[in-house]
Amino acid sequence: MDRQAAAARARAIVMEIERRLGFEPVDREADHLGYDIESRDPRTGRLRFIEVKGRVAGAETITVTKNEILTSLNKPEDYILAIVEFLDGEQHRTHYVRQPFRREPDFGVTSVNYDLAELLVRAESHT
Repeated sequence: MDRQAAAARARAIVMEIERRLGFEPVDREADHLGYDIESRDPRTGRLRFIEVKGRVAGAETITVTKNEILTSLNKPEDYILAIVEFLDGEQHRTHYVRQPFRREPDFGVTSVNYDLAELLVRAESHT
């Protein structure tokens, strides 16, 4: 599966999870807002901003753009990093990491690699 197909599949998985949780997700990936999915709580109107990363199981890092980090720091209560781990065949595991990043990247940085295992330690699982 190429990177584009993996990213699209990961977004579809997270949108399905959001619907099951009672939210109304919209794919905003093409808008380059610092997140991929805007998910609305129909009871309150509050939005969740979800950045989705798809990775094959066993991957060691996740690359995050400066824009994604800044968006998470600007919306700490409403931002979720969703990591979809693709296992063998059609199997996958999905993890939600809240407040995934702790500080802004340096001025000249365009992206940062994060240790995947460290992020998963702080994640909640969604299957």
